[in-house]
Amino acid sequence: MTLRRWTKLREETVHRNPWWLYMRDRVRHPAGTLGDYHYVRTPGSVMIIPHRDDDRFVLVRQYRYLNDRDSVEFPAGGIKLDQDVREAAAAELREEAGLTAGRWQELGIFNPFNGVTDELCRCFLATDLSECAADPDQTEEFEILIRDANQIRGMIAEGELWDGMSLAAWSLYTARADAERDA
Repeated sequence: MTLRRWTKLREETVHRNPWWLYMRDRVRHPAGTLGDYHYVRTPGSVMIIPHRDDDRFVLVRQYRYLNDRDSVEFPAGGIKLDQDVREAAAAELREEAGLTAGRWQELGIFNPFNGVTDELCRCFLATDLSECAADPDQTEEFEILIRDANQIRGMIAEGELWDGMSLAAWSLYTARADAERDA
């Protein structure tokens, strides 16, 4: 079955800031009705799963203002306009975790909230890690956490790791690891 598409009649930028655009499109639905669709447009984002030589992973704990609580996550961040995706991933790994990677493997792409944003997040596995000076943004503060796969699964089961993008990235990683193990 082919699902019917909406028709965009007009696109308007309602608000612009350094990180995203708030958009409003005038649309015609397949039934012929008219409506407005509000969404956020971004240049995209990256998320990195740093995998150490001792088979443990690097995560960060940071404060998240909107939920007023700490969040355990894999290093991640937005892609700046005209920034290369790998360059953005390397910058976020350095800024948040104080690491560089000798090897990069793309794990996949996902949309973190497809009813609200057109953002695509590219997820990478970073290996052959070396420490460097962390360089967080002025508004960021990170605690570095080192966990093995069983501990990460436990954190997910207990609700300690609740960040949706990290959950999606871990799903991409474990699906690929399972497929490689079964091959």
